[in-house]
Formats: sequence, C-alpha cells, structure tokens
Amino acid sequence: MDIGIDSFAAILPDPATGRPPSATDRMADLLGEVEVADRVGLDVFGIGEHHRAEFLDSAPAVILAAAAARTNRIRLTSAVTVLSAADPVRVFQEFATLDLISKGRAEIVVGRGSFGEAYPLFGLDTRSYDALFAEKLDLFLKLREQTEVAWEGRFRPALTRQGVFPRPHQARLPVWIGVGGTPQSFARAGALGLPLMVAIIGGTFERFRLLVDLYRETGLAAGHDPAKLTVGVHAIGFVGETAQAAREAFFPGWAHLMSTVGRERGWPPPTRQQFEAMAGPEGAFLIGDPATVAAKMVRASEALGGVSRITFQMSTASLETAAMKRSIELLGAEVAPIVRAARPAP
Repeated sequence: MDIGIDSFAAILPDPATGRPPSATDRMADLLGEVEVADRVGLDVFGIGEHHRAEFLDSAPAVILAAAAARTNRIRLTSAVTVLSAADPVRVFQEFATLDLISKGRAEIVVGRGSFGEAYPLFGLDTRSYDALFAEKLDLFLKLREQTEVAWEGRFRPALTRQGVFPRPHQARLPVWIGVGGTPQSFARAGALGLPLMVAIIGGTFERFRLLVDLYRETGLAAGHDPAKLTVGVHAIGFVGETAQAAREAFFPGWAHLMSTVGRERGWPPPTRQQFEAMAGPEGAFLIGDPATVAAKMVRASEALGGVSRITFQMSTASLETAAMKRSIELLGAEVAPIVRAARPAP
C-alpha cells in the first residue's frame, strides 16, 4: 500500500495571538514537510487546489515543482486539480513539465472540486458543472496519448492537430479520478478504467463500500483489467506520540476550518464531541498513536475491499509546525512498516 500526505497549504491563525503566519513562512514550512516525507520513505505527497484565503494552493503545479527540486524519490501529485475550471492543454503542459523536473515522479488527480470558487473566478457557469468535467477529462486523456490531437468540444476552442509540448518523462502520465460521494463519479472512473481516489472526510469507511463496488463492477463490465481498477483513499489523519497528543495537536485547526466553511454552508459549529467520534474506532479520522493509526488503516482497506493508497490530509495541524513534521516522521518510520507488513497492496 502506498502511504502519503495531502496538503491544502492551510494558513491558520496562531491560537495565542490570533494572527496567521506570513504566507512566505507557511510556504517554506510546507516545502520542509515534503522534504521530511521524502526522507522518511513515504510514497506520495499531494497538493490540493483551492482559491480561498485559508489556503495557499491555488497553483499546485508550481508548489510541486519546487518540491521536486528538493526531493529524490517521493511521487508528487495534485489532490485534486479542478480540471473543470482549467484548460486541459495548460494543465497537461504543467504536469508534463513537473514530470521532467522530477524525472518521472509526477501524477495528477483530477476532479470537479469540493468548493465552487474556481468557477466564477474563471468565468464558468456552475450549471455546466458535470459537462465541463466530462469534456475536459476527455481532452486531457487524449493529450496524454497523443502529441497532436484533433478534438472539438463546447467549452474550449477546437484542436486541429497542433503539437502539445513538452511531453512528460514517463511514457504515460498517471491520472487518477478524485471523487466524493456521487455514484455517477464512481461509475465514470470505472468505465474509463482509471484509478480512483476517494475523499472520505467524515462518517465511516464502510459507508463507501457500495460506491467502491460500483466502480469496480462498472470497470469490469467495460472490459478493463481488474488489476488496474485501483482504489485510493484521502482521509483526515494525524499521528502523535500518543493518541491524546495527536488529537490535541489536530483539533484546533480542524475546528477553525470547519467553523469557517460551516458558516458559508449553513452548518452548525463543529464540536469536540463530533471530533472525538470521528477519531474513535468507528470514525473515518486516522488520528492517534502509530499502532492505533496503522490498525485503523488496515481496517479501512478491508472495509473497502482492498485499497492501494491512503493519503493523510494533515493541513489543519499546521498550527503546530514541529508536531506536523514529527507526525510525518512517525507515519513513515512507525505506521508504514506496520501497515505494509499487515496488508500487501492488492
């Protein structure tokens, strides 16, 4: 099983002063986190894409390129690229360039985005939410197969076999589909035979089993090799020396971000009781000491019929920079060996 980190480059206020760090300092800390992940042997580091004041990840390919120049082996991916709101040609060029800089360590997870701010920012109609993604994904997949593409769609000018350069270092740039809880998204990934990255940020892992089964069944019905119908999970997680230390380090940032987002969406304020339930044995948060987190990861894989990758969304622990880096060290040095010994990749 691949194990890694996903970051949204969250910039959170200091609980003592109420002031956030400078964006420059936070970005430096983020690149330091990628270096630690590479050093301790984690498999992948992902950068999300948002266009909000709370996050510094509006240009993930740029951050990943900076990380590529400072790392040696870790794979570098988006988490996710909001392809619906972007030009597929430009996105392909950016990630092909990243692949050259990293000497073949680039991947991309594409999706529609869980926040909607990219659509009005780039002049797109949210009523075309699904059609935008379907069309742009179609073009992106053609671009990874061919240098010169003849293509026509509704939302972008046609291509008439212009060359799209540079080409990546890898013969075929890995593309994952990022999904939330929409059955059509799972079925689409299966029909295309693409790896699936499931964002599970609440509830239980078990409640996604039917959707993951739908993905696999659709892929098999479309004639795809079952070995290529791989499933990854993006989950909220954090590792501490003890379970209590992990929860205390993670809760303040989580509560701050959930309060901010919740006000926009009409949700009630988050509570410590909710957090503890999600971090408990049945919840979907991978938060605790190394042994507890490792055991919960194995159970999550079993609940979903076997997963090939689990990535930890740790951004909301960035209030505690030292704790964040220590968590990454524990994930690589203590959690990963337990998980890999307990459950080989499917």
